[in-house]
Amino acid sequence: MVADPPKPDPKAASEPDPSRRCLRANALVLLTVAAVVAGVALGLGVSVSPERRAAFAFPGELLLRLLKMIILPLVVCSLVGGAASLDPTALGRLGAWALLFFLASTLLASALGVALALLLRPGADSVDASVGAAGDVPQASKEVLDSFLDLVRNIFPSNLVTAAFRSYSTLSDRSNQTQMNGTQVQLPQGKEVEGMNILGLVVFAIVFGVALRRLGPEGELLIRFFNTFNDATMVLVSWIMWYAPVGIMFLVAGKIVEMENVGQLFTNLGKYILCCLLGHAIHGLLVLPLIYFVFTRKNPYRFLWGILAPLATAFGTSSSSATLPLMMKCVEEKNGVSRHISRFILPIGATVNMDGAALFQCVAAVFIAQLNRESLNMVKVITILITATASSVGAAGIPAGGVLTLAIILEAINLPVKEISLILAVDWLVDRFCTVINVEGDALGAGILQNYVDGTKSQSSEPELLQVKTEVPLNLYAVPTEEGNPLLKQPRSPSEDAATFEKESVM
Repeated sequence: MVADPPKPDPKAASEPDPSRRCLRANALVLLTVAAVVAGVALGLGVSVSPERRAAFAFPGELLLRLLKMIILPLVVCSLVGGAASLDPTALGRLGAWALLFFLASTLLASALGVALALLLRPGADSVDASVGAAGDVPQASKEVLDSFLDLVRNIFPSNLVTAAFRSYSTLSDRSNQTQMNGTQVQLPQGKEVEGMNILGLVVFAIVFGVALRRLGPEGELLIRFFNTFNDATMVLVSWIMWYAPVGIMFLVAGKIVEMENVGQLFTNLGKYILCCLLGHAIHGLLVLPLIYFVFTRKNPYRFLWGILAPLATAFGTSSSSATLPLMMKCVEEKNGVSRHISRFILPIGATVNMDGAALFQCVAAVFIAQLNRESLNMVKVITILITATASSVGAAGIPAGGVLTLAIILEAINLPVKEISLILAVDWLVDRFCTVINVEGDALGAGILQNYVDGTKSQSSEPELLQVKTEVPLNLYAVPTEEGNPLLKQPRSPSEDAATFEKESVM
């Protein structure tokens, strides 16, 4: 009797092969690279008259308009939701140290990015970047004191609606002069100028989110509204990103058609990529390990060896959110981080800690300023640092998410957002290194906090962190305490309760 052949498994037949699954997962990256190559070929192969260049680059202009359209809801909703999700009473002392580490590391990354870009000057050509275009005569000047006062004024806008499209600026105009002691003196004159007041919107959104959290249950409905609004905005962002390859192709082609020296453009882009990668290498291999060593007195590179797999996953997926489960597994099993700490700190880090993205955005902002021969004074540098650090709170941990934040920074310092086309052309490569630095900072932060908790345990018999909001209490017999509070005393076990009862009975 001949046995019947085995029936094919329908589930196995329905599963795609690994190569097709890999292509589907990286489809957007492949399309972006293909769009860049096609844009270069199209720009070098066609000749467009000056009056037709705007029509030729129209599909790329649509992409820029879509990106600018999404800035306002992205800033307000993501920052309100991100600030409201961080409950100070639930974070406690441990969470406060974590947020302080994330803030300090992001500021260091931003400062490193600005310093490298100013030092290496990736966007500067043979013409001095600090000199305006030929024939431009400055009609107004700005004092240093007025610049700092305008910075504070824009942090506290007088009208939120106006802040969505205007910012305040004080200029010493020649048309506004007065006679004083026999000499003509230019009087400073303040007025609203075109350009979104990003700093004011960022500060208001963060403070408003904290205020909603302080309301307690009464503010949950509005918090849920902003979180839903932010989720819907992320859906729009994903749709825009699928249109991005078409827009990038025409943006690159249009930029090449406009350039008289195409070789200089590619040289500047190469310097920009080199500057970003150098900054990521310094921050990831020197700065973050040095911070880890200072606080723990342990070998940081041994810790990094334990999270090599998540770092490779971050480079492949270009998404810190997708790397989060594997990162939790590795820091717990290979680096000895407690499960309670990893489950508590790593999700917060994936939301608020964006070292790599902040560094790349600062380099890109200085690079675009140099391309447009715009000088960066101290106030503009401070604005870049503040905006890059603050806008990283609640930023989406998705591919190309940092480009949207870059548009916010360019609006804050009044640089043309259209230059973002050059950044989009090479973002598929730089963004992967950004993600690696982001997740590395999260993991090292968890290691530092584990060392802090171990030191606390050695001084006290009561562990500081025992449970978090998302986990089941370790002792089901314990009396329920405040929900979500990570700083809890260890509850007594049933055996301890029985021993206490016997002792009291004897007495």
